[in-house]
Amino acid sequence: MKSFLEWFKASTKVKRWILLIIVGIILTCLGISKILVSEEVTFLELGMIIAIFVVGFIAIVTGIVFIQKRSLEIIIEANNTSTEQGRKAGLNIKSLIFNKKVYEEGPKVVVIGGGQGLDTVIRGFKKYTNNITAIVTMSDYGNIPTESRRALDILPLRDIKDSIIAMSDKEDIMRNLLNMNFQNERLRGLNFGDVYLTAMNEIYSNISEAISKSTEVLNITGKVIPVTLDEITICAELTDGTVIKQKDKIPEIVTEKVEAISRMYITPSNCRPAPGVIEAIKDADVVIIGPGSLYTNVLPNLLVKNVAKAIKECRAMKFYISNIMTEPGQTDNYTLSDHLKAIQEHIGTGVIEYCLADTGEVVPEYIRKYNKEGSDLVEVDNRNLSEYNIKIIQKNMSCIKNERIRHNPDIIAATIIEMICNDLKFHDMQNDTEYLLLQSVLREQKKVQQQQEKRLMKISKGKLAKRKKEPQKTSKFAEKYKERVNSIQNSDAKMMQNRKIAAEIEKMEKVTKRENSKIKREIKKSKETVSKQETHKREGKRRSYRRSK
Repeated sequence: MKSFLEWFKASTKVKRWILLIIVGIILTCLGISKILVSEEVTFLELGMIIAIFVVGFIAIVTGIVFIQKRSLEIIIEANNTSTEQGRKAGLNIKSLIFNKKVYEEGPKVVVIGGGQGLDTVIRGFKKYTNNITAIVTMSDYGNIPTESRRALDILPLRDIKDSIIAMSDKEDIMRNLLNMNFQNERLRGLNFGDVYLTAMNEIYSNISEAISKSTEVLNITGKVIPVTLDEITICAELTDGTVIKQKDKIPEIVTEKVEAISRMYITPSNCRPAPGVIEAIKDADVVIIGPGSLYTNVLPNLLVKNVAKAIKECRAMKFYISNIMTEPGQTDNYTLSDHLKAIQEHIGTGVIEYCLADTGEVVPEYIRKYNKEGSDLVEVDNRNLSEYNIKIIQKNMSCIKNERIRHNPDIIAATIIEMICNDLKFHDMQNDTEYLLLQSVLREQKKVQQQQEKRLMKISKGKLAKRKKEPQKTSKFAEKYKERVNSIQNSDAKMMQNRKIAAEIEKMEKVTKRENSKIKREIKKSKETVSKQETHKREGKRRSYRRSK
C-alpha cells in the first residue's frame, strides 16, 4: 500500500495527468448522455455536443500518453543509482522493473586523450551513459620502466589503469586496488594492476582483448582501448632543429633551450590503430578530444594512422575541450587559437566542430601559484578564432581540487549532453528512451549545481559580513610577501629620489663646466697677455742693451 501511495506524491508529477483523464472521461460521458437524452437536436447543439466529446476524448488520450511518459521517466530515474533520487527510489521500483538496456541506450561517447583530463571527462559522462569508450596512448616507451614493469615484461599501462579507475562506480576502492604494491617478500615490487592485466593478457593472448574483458570482469562503465599496440616513441622537433625522443624530457629541454616546439611526430609513423579504435569512432554519437597535454597526450593519439581520418569521416558531434592553463615547456604563452592552430597544422581541418573553453573566472590566488611555475590562463582570443570555422562555447568549467585548478566534470558533461538533447529534440525524438534518460539526469544535475551555487553564495555572503564586522585582514599572499613588497616599494622610491638628485647634479655639472671653461678661457687670455707683456719687456731690454753698446 505504501509503494502504491508513493505514486501520488508531488515529486512524481502523476496526479495532474490522472486529473486530466478524469476530466476527459466526464466530458466524453457528458457528450454521449446529451445525445441519448435529447429527442431533437439543432445543428448548434449538435456542434456543441461533438466539441465536448472531442475535447474529452483528446484529454483522455493526452493524459494516458503523458502518464506513460512520466512512468518511464520515474523508472529511468530509479535505475540511475548515481543520483540521489535514484538511490532513494531504487529499492522499491527497481525490485519491480529493472531494465539495464535503458542505460545502455545512452549516447555513444568516445573520449581521446590521456592523463587527468581524460579521467575528468569520463567521470562526468558515466552519470549519463554506459557507452563510453576511452582511447588512450600507451606512451611511456623510452622512459625508465618501473620495477613491476621490468619484472613482468609488460607494456606501459598507467593511462589504461587510470581510465579504468575513472569509469568505476567506487573510484577510491578501485584506485587502491589497482595501484597497490605488494609487501609480501615473494611479490615485493609488483603492482596488482600490472599483475592482473598480465594474467588477462596470458588468458586471451591479446592485450586489447584483455583490457576489454577486464572492464567486464570489474563491472566498469564503458571500455578502454589503447590507441595502438605497436611500440611507439613520441618525438618533438624544436624551432632550432633539436629533436627530443623522450616524452618526459620535452618540457625540460624546451625550457633550457628557450625554443618552442615546431612539430610533434611518432615513430614508427605507420603504426596501426588497435582493434576496435576505428570502429568505436565511426559508431560514436560524440567524439571528445582532450583536455590534456596538447603535445604529449592529445596529438600523439591523432597522429596514429587513420585515427584523424576516421574522426573527419564520422557523423558524430566533434568536441575539443581546451586546457584552462598553459603548460611550461609545451604551450608557453599559447592562446586558444594557438592550440587549435597546432592541431590543424598536424592533422588538418575537419576534426573539431565545437570547442569548449573556460571563461577564466578563477580565483586570482590560485592563478598566482601557477604563475610562479610558469603557467598562465589560456586566453580566448576571439579575433583570431573566426578563421578556424569552429563554434566556441565558453563556460565557467573550472574548479579547485587539492589546491589545483581542474576541469569540472559535471559542467563539461552537462554542457555536451544538453547539446545532444537539443539535437534529439530537433529531430523530434522527445519520446525516445535516450532523450528521456538524458533529460531526467540533466534536470537533477542542474538542481545539484544550483544548490552548490546557493551554498557558495551563502558562504561568500557570510565571509563578506564577517569582514565588515571584523577589522580587515591582509591576504596570505600579502602577509607572506609583505617585506618583499615593502622593500620593492622603498627601492622604487629611492630610485626616483636618486634620479631627481642625479638630474640636479647633472645640471650643476653643466653649469660648473660652463663656468670652468669660462675661467679657463680667461686664464688663458690673461696668460697670453702676460706672456706678450713679458716678451715686450725682454725685447725692450735687448734693444736698450744694444744701444748702450
